[in-house]
Amino acid sequence: MKTRATRPLRGGLTTRLLIGQILVLLAGAVTAGAVAAIIGPLVFHDHLMRVGKGDDAAELTHIEMAYRDASLLSVGVGLLVALVAATGVTWFFTRRLRRPMRLVAAGAREVARGHYATRIPDVGSGTELGELAAAFNAMAARLEDIENTRRRMLADLAHELRTPIATLVAYHDGLHDGIATLSEESRTILATQTGRLTRLADDIDEVVTAEEGRLDLRLETVAVSDLLWAMHNETRDRYAHKGVNLVVDADGAAGLRVTVDRRRIAQALANLLANALRHTPPGGTVTISAVRTRGAAAITVADNGDGIPAGQLPRIFERFYRGDAARAHGQTGSGIGLTITKAIIDAHDGHITAESRGPGEGAAFTMTLPRAIA
Repeated sequence: MKTRATRPLRGGLTTRLLIGQILVLLAGAVTAGAVAAIIGPLVFHDHLMRVGKGDDAAELTHIEMAYRDASLLSVGVGLLVALVAATGVTWFFTRRLRRPMRLVAAGAREVARGHYATRIPDVGSGTELGELAAAFNAMAARLEDIENTRRRMLADLAHELRTPIATLVAYHDGLHDGIATLSEESRTILATQTGRLTRLADDIDEVVTAEEGRLDLRLETVAVSDLLWAMHNETRDRYAHKGVNLVVDADGAAGLRVTVDRRRIAQALANLLANALRHTPPGGTVTISAVRTRGAAAITVADNGDGIPAGQLPRIFERFYRGDAARAHGQTGSGIGLTITKAIIDAHDGHITAESRGPGEGAAFTMTLPRAIA
């Protein structure tokens, strides 16, 4: 079924508002004049009859004509003056509307062209237009942030892919030309690089799955102390190899239980511990602890390493976000691990926060999970 396209109205919004106001004023003036012309003479005639002016028909007619002419003249002049004044006021306010509306329209066109840094200045034309401009600027800022994140993501992906692909291409060419042989060493290198690509692909898929809320959770009630010691046993060799102390403070976890997907929570803790290990120098300490809070269990991974600048804290969990010190790196080194961790905690109806007093002051990541119902 075909539909006819709506033809756009000619003229700007302020022009149409002005014309509409003038039409309303004209309709009001005509209505007021008609009512005055119909009702006024009848009421005046009735009053003349009550005071005994109906004996002389010629005099009565003259008086009524005088009243009618005076009424029409005064009402007409009054309505004309009112119409002119109202039109002037309407024109003044529509003129004030024109500039901010043009600014909003121009800003929208620039954003539509991909210029997300466009902002609308303070229009100063009333609360509603001010709120519209503020909402537009917030939208443009969010779009600019998303675009910057997308660019960083593409740059980081290119960086992560470049090394393994270059290694694979070099070995492929070497094997093809007979320069290299498929030895045990080359097999190890090829397996390492292909594994790196596989992990990157898996992590990207994990990010998409987590952020879309499609994580398959298999919930069970577990003791928080068991989670802490399991992660200690899983990661202590890597910590010992770097010379970083891994401490478990399970005193606050006594009797504390949560209903979670054990595998997913282990993944989240592994990401936090890998992040802490990356940014803690040899001789430093990373502590895993847990405390009971109101209706929840708070598990904290704290280190005394590099720390996080205050300006990076609000964005530390953004995917592919890279701070000046690359603090946001996760397992793949491209900022995916912390994003996955946040999505896992969100899927468990919990939340995660990051705290740091600044560079060189260490950092603490705290995941808060609802306690199991006894």
